[in-house]
Amino acid sequence: MTPRAWVLFALCSVIWGVPYLFIKIAVDSGLAPGFVAWARVALGAALLVPFAARRGALRGLRGHAGPIVAYTATEIAIPFVLIAVGEQHVSSSLAAILVSTMPLLLALVSVWLSPADRPTGLRIVGLVIGLGGVVALLGIDVGGRPNELFGAALVLGATLCYATAPLIVSRYMTDLDPLGPVAASLILATVALFPGAIGGWPHAMPSGAALIALAVLGVVCTVLGLVIFFQLIGEAGASRASIITYVNPVVAVIVGVLALHEHVGVMSLLGLLLILGGSWLAAHVDPGISRSSS
Repeated sequence: MTPRAWVLFALCSVIWGVPYLFIKIAVDSGLAPGFVAWARVALGAALLVPFAARRGALRGLRGHAGPIVAYTATEIAIPFVLIAVGEQHVSSSLAAILVSTMPLLLALVSVWLSPADRPTGLRIVGLVIGLGGVVALLGIDVGGRPNELFGAALVLGATLCYATAPLIVSRYMTDLDPLGPVAASLILATVALFPGAIGGWPHAMPSGAALIALAVLGVVCTVLGLVIFFQLIGEAGASRASIITYVNPVVAVIVGVLALHEHVGVMSLLGLLLILGGSWLAAHVDPGISRSSS
């Protein structure tokens, strides 16, 4: 990858390694998952749309209406709700670990949707090694809780959505100013999620911790994260951009240990090493393969 792609990769890995903590704080503070999902996109839309309009980034989007709607559903509306509901039943670390299977799901989806992004050679080896790290990390939060399987299934459903979104961007929207599609998607998601937000509207002012969590989710993890990820896809391609989900659990586990006192054992440390090694291999370009599918 190019130096710029590595910088974008690092930023996105950190930014999208922390939302699981703040989602957990929000739902554990009593906020409904539907309200949490709506609040973060509504705040993101309020901040980003005026700036995108002044920049002229919203022009020319009409011809991309279909891909933008599909991107909204797979990158924002559906997964934000599924993860928020899922984190009522699983820890923030386990949620991040489950989302780290996204490159593998992307590889499967790519077989049908984006042949240029199919993994080959060392990238396949890297994906397999990374999966081994994910398997090693799964023991962190598995404690036999009755609803844990349900929560994990919801997070994996969100991960399947995340695996589809980069392909939509890579195939249909890399020629656009990233602010345009992201702003339009936030508007659409705000409208789509509003009915669920009404049903879970807080009866009293949320706690300070919950308000801070919503602010971080909206400003940093939604607006900044989506814009940087969109740029990363254009710079490195959908498959390589998805490798951030192997680094995200590292950030999430560290934050979980520091903020939520989650236990990390020997197998967890081994898993982290495997994830980092797999990410490094999977991000490399195979001989004869182009940098990006765009």
